[in-house]
Amino acid sequence: MKLRENAFLRAIRAGQQQVGLWITLSNAYAAEAVAPAGYDWALLDMEHSPNELASLLGQLQAFAATDTTAIVRPDWNDAVKVKRLLDLGVPGLLFPMVESIEEAQDAVAACRYPPRGVRGVAGTTRANGFGRIADYYSEVEKQTAILIQLETVQAVENALAYGEVDGVDGIFFGPADIAASMGHLGQPMHPEVWQLIRPAARALMSRGMPVGTLVSDPAFAAELLNEGFSFVACGSDAGLLAKGADNLLGQVKSALK
Repeated sequence: MKLRENAFLRAIRAGQQQVGLWITLSNAYAAEAVAPAGYDWALLDMEHSPNELASLLGQLQAFAATDTTAIVRPDWNDAVKVKRLLDLGVPGLLFPMVESIEEAQDAVAACRYPPRGVRGVAGTTRANGFGRIADYYSEVEKQTAILIQLETVQAVENALAYGEVDGVDGIFFGPADIAASMGHLGQPMHPEVWQLIRPAARALMSRGMPVGTLVSDPAFAAELLNEGFSFVACGSDAGLLAKGADNLLGQVKSALK
């Protein structure tokens, strides 16, 4: 038995557009409802969602039955948490609020076994097929996507330096927190936010570094992908549910006499 190829990682390395969905409901049943939709990748969030390892496991199992690659955002750049997530078989991690080159290097080290990193070694885990994946230790580093999230003005201004960190597979721009750091709290689509992000993204693209983000406007998501962004999430499960509920109620009430 061999380790499964990371389709998301292969795609962004080849410059192929990847459309994603943010998963925040923290429930395996909800994940099972959206998993077959056909998104290229999904972000299972632990930073701003009530997810723990047990709830996350069920969601990973739901997506494992599909062609969608489930990336996990831990609540912090914590080597102990990362170790446990990787043992669960998470194929990629998005590290939030990376504010220094050292933090980016720490993120990479947490995903690698010694002597190249600090990940602890476990013999029988979901990640290695409970001991059945013969090439796990030699291949897992090649098949684990390491993405770092830039969320402040200072981080975006230093984007090229983050892109040069060995082991980083992609740079993700967090417009909500970038907006807040610019004094535009609650306005992730403010023009000044994207006037900052877009040049930094283009500079990274010119050096072959995949870049990604999250927006809630499908048309803008497509625009960014057409500009060269590699991986863009275009909404969230909670957002879809809330908007769907509002729209349904509005339709019924508008038809009442």
